[in-house]
Amino acid sequence: MLKALRCIVPVVYLSAACAAADAPADPRDLSGVYWATEYHAKIQVAGGGELPLTEAGRAQYARNMGGLADGSIVDRARKYCTPDGIPRSLATPYPFEIIQAPPGQVLIVYEMNHMIRRVAMDTPLPSYEQLMVEPFHNGHSVGRFEGDTLVVQTRGFKDETFLDATGAPHTDRLETTERIRRIGPTEIENVVTIHDPEYYSHDWQARFVYTLRPDVRIEDYICGFEHRDISSVRGVRVP
Repeated sequence: MLKALRCIVPVVYLSAACAAADAPADPRDLSGVYWATEYHAKIQVAGGGELPLTEAGRAQYARNMGGLADGSIVDRARKYCTPDGIPRSLATPYPFEIIQAPPGQVLIVYEMNHMIRRVAMDTPLPSYEQLMVEPFHNGHSVGRFEGDTLVVQTRGFKDETFLDATGAPHTDRLETTERIRRIGPTEIENVVTIHDPEYYSHDWQARFVYTLRPDVRIEDYICGFEHRDISSVRGVRVP
């Protein structure tokens, strides 16, 4: 009991032994606060290489990058704290929390922009036509377990977001499939498959890895204000 109590006391850096002690024994138990150790503004294609853009996708990507550079296109997620969408939210340099409750759903709460994703468990994914009656920035998500892997399928996206911070485009036909699993006592990975045939010539994947952080609590986040120190995340530029 004393060991458990020590491990929940907030500290700046938690020892590996304490983090391992707080790791859940059930591989399907993904609950906890996680933090990436690496950040890329441009989404990294699993296996390397460039985004498999179609001609229409390349044209839209060029328009997005040019508009973000000259100010004619606003990154609303950073200026107004609108949700990042998927998969951009998966690359967040700030912590997030997975909550597997109440029964029948998984909540993912992101510190950045106070984004909240609700994943309805063991529920069929509605059709594109049904979901586009009310599209969301983060889409509509359903999940199921395949063995120890949480599989999350999402469609019904607004086309107002980017796939990454550089302006990688998507249409409202975007569909994503995330496969989230534990890969060690204190780490999980999320491998997301991107399907958007108008802008991408074939499906492709990106992989994200996060570390369990029992010492961290989600903090307030307000656009335009300074937040917690994220200099420990590799790839983040700190003034």
